[in-house]
Amino acid sequence: MKEQMVDLLSTPALVITILGAVGLAIPVIDALKRERGSNNKLYSGIAFGALIIVIGIIIFRVLSGEVMPAVAFSQGLLADDMFGSFFAISLLIVSIMVTASSWDYMKGRANPAAYYSLILLSSIGMVIIGYSTDLLMLLVAWELMSIPTYALAAFSKRDPISNEAAIKYFMFGALSSAILVFGIGLVYGITGTTNIGAAIQTMANLQADLIPIGLLAIAIFIAGFGFKMGIVPFHMWLPDAYEGSPTTIGALLAAGTKKAGFAAGLRVVVLGMFALNADWTITLAILAVFTMTLGNFGALIQKSVPRILAYSSIAQAGYILMGIALAPYSDQALTGSLFHILNHAVMKSAGFIAAAAVVVGLSSYSLESYKGLGRRMPITAIALTISLLALAGVPPLNGFWSKLVLFSAAINSGPIVAWGPYLAIAAVLNSALSLGYYAWIIRKMYMEDATDMSKIKEPIAIVAVLIFAIIFMVGFGIWHAPLLDFASQAVPDLANVTSSSVAGQT
Repeated sequence: MKEQMVDLLSTPALVITILGAVGLAIPVIDALKRERGSNNKLYSGIAFGALIIVIGIIIFRVLSGEVMPAVAFSQGLLADDMFGSFFAISLLIVSIMVTASSWDYMKGRANPAAYYSLILLSSIGMVIIGYSTDLLMLLVAWELMSIPTYALAAFSKRDPISNEAAIKYFMFGALSSAILVFGIGLVYGITGTTNIGAAIQTMANLQADLIPIGLLAIAIFIAGFGFKMGIVPFHMWLPDAYEGSPTTIGALLAAGTKKAGFAAGLRVVVLGMFALNADWTITLAILAVFTMTLGNFGALIQKSVPRILAYSSIAQAGYILMGIALAPYSDQALTGSLFHILNHAVMKSAGFIAAAAVVVGLSSYSLESYKGLGRRMPITAIALTISLLALAGVPPLNGFWSKLVLFSAAINSGPIVAWGPYLAIAAVLNSALSLGYYAWIIRKMYMEDATDMSKIKEPIAIVAVLIFAIIFMVGFGIWHAPLLDFASQAVPDLANVTSSSVAGQT
């Protein structure tokens, strides 16, 4: 009975209970109210309050030392550890920013109750992915995250572009889920368990004729998770989905579900490679270079700001993938990846939410509509500028430090692996390349004039979210140590994986 009480009071259980109850209650409240069209503020406030309570609980537990260190193996379905808490905080920040900014974005739009309910339900899935230590639980959380976002992507149901984007997103999302089911089936077939830790330990002792199946399973997981991560060649759906979705939901997809894909990949793929002694690092490094390069070149030719941000998001996935590729050779590598994941969550959310402010004020996604924005919508322009410079890694903003850790890890791995410094050079060149399209947007805002230069009223809630983002990006650029320390504590003990594998083999 005592163990059941502990489980019910664990962080994942509280997330499911609070967000699930509120997410299901909002449509019920809407059904009982007579005036359906005037409740956007109410539902936004309820959803925002629930998310604040949940992230407050998690932060309190982390600071009070109640959360156990990041684990590589766990025998339960969920591990209430630092790794899961790190991703929970990162993803809930995104959900909070999206929910708060939607207070303005959803004004006058239909079905606000369904909108906020779907955000909360998707947030549950994103958070639980980080805590999952069983493949079946991971799959359930994956679907709970994905299915609501299919509906959210198509929320502008009278917009043909939104409908097309949602169909593409749904088709590739369904394919991703099917691939994961196949991978889980292979793992269960050769190990007899769906627990990630037990499966990995069993895979470390596979008979020689079963090792190819284990390697195939890892390849399948890379493909399945790769769709959400947005890495090449699994990125093709992403620009259309981000552009066609409501702009605030673009932030949820780019800064939220993408990071959940990395959480799943780190739990399964990295540990699996260690257990099988699979030297796939060069493959992941090549994928990282192609991802960041294609993303940056793709962004250079876009005329729509959401599409530019979408291709930028692909490029950023390449930087994060660097750390995964370098994990066996550098203690800094995964720390850098996690650090950049948290920074990117805020930087990319700020970019999309600034674009949402422009949509509210000017009803346009076009880059040309950003002319003179520095004078017409000054706070929005400042926030977008800082976001873009942080994404490019310009000091002293927060994005500079996480990229510095990643690039340093690549350079320091040189004595162990010859291609490490070349990976760093490719990443530095790509960061310089990204300044081309980031500076293009900034130039439009501050150095070109629109036909009409009259002031535009900036949405209050969106401005508040953007001010928070500015404080975060500048503040943790000046004093980055707390976030870097948090990221280092969230890295699982990979030495434990190696030693467990060796012990099993002997």
